[in-house]
Amino acid sequence: MPRSYDIDDLKTLMARLRDPEIGCPWDCRQDFRSIVPHTLEEAHEVADAIEREDYPHLKDELGDLLFQVIFYGQLGAEGGHFDFDGVVDHLVRKLIRRHPHVFPEGTLESRVDPDNRPTDEQIKASWERIKAEERAANPDPAAETSRLDGIAGSLPAMVRAEKLQRRAASHGFDWPDIGPVFDKLHEEIDELKEAWAYTGEHPDDRDALEDELGDLLFVCVNLARFLKVNPEQALRRTNRKFDARFRAIERELASQGREFDDQTLEQLDAIWQSVKGVEKATNDS
Repeated sequence: MPRSYDIDDLKTLMARLRDPEIGCPWDCRQDFRSIVPHTLEEAHEVADAIEREDYPHLKDELGDLLFQVIFYGQLGAEGGHFDFDGVVDHLVRKLIRRHPHVFPEGTLESRVDPDNRPTDEQIKASWERIKAEERAANPDPAAETSRLDGIAGSLPAMVRAEKLQRRAASHGFDWPDIGPVFDKLHEEIDELKEAWAYTGEHPDDRDALEDELGDLLFVCVNLARFLKVNPEQALRRTNRKFDARFRAIERELASQGREFDDQTLEQLDAIWQSVKGVEKATNDS
């Protein structure tokens, strides 16, 4: 039986792929920026496999995502910035530092007293305090400091909205309970309607419409936070649900020999409602 490869073998493979004389031409052409889209794609494929509970496929997708990290480590080493081992060392030290409730002496070998564990609230407060200390210790000299520092602007908009809200809330800038969030939701819907009416009279000026729609989406993220629902996961779930129902309509029409594009909206909606009914009956059984 052949031996199992390990992380050192993966590093060797990556270095070989990047060898300018005997490596892979495609891999040799890449740089930090060029592989970012591949990294994002692999991360999404990991999330998709998890949501579908496709664990055999998840193993493959996690390998693809790990390869991205190895790739960045190789690029960092070639540029004299860092290497993969340095990434691992930095990560372990950071996680030890941020988990004093697990590593009380600040070393990997230290052990916490199981009878004297902090509460979830204490752990969260400690985590935020330590991250704030890290940001203060490594400020960007060219940037104005803020309690929102460290939240990447390149994050997907919905993910960044939630992170911004959570950070602000940790400093007391938050609604007292969910009631005002519902009120704000209705307020933003009314303002969006006003913007829509304005755009009807000024079709070349759509800034207000985009602005108000953004406000509405931001409040929806706030509502999800109060409901303790991950908004990105909730929307992905709805996307999968829509996809499944739409395909079910296509299958139903195909079984009847009918063309999708020839149906009226009322006919399509009738099948949609039928599909929903089957889903409900299946879920209730």
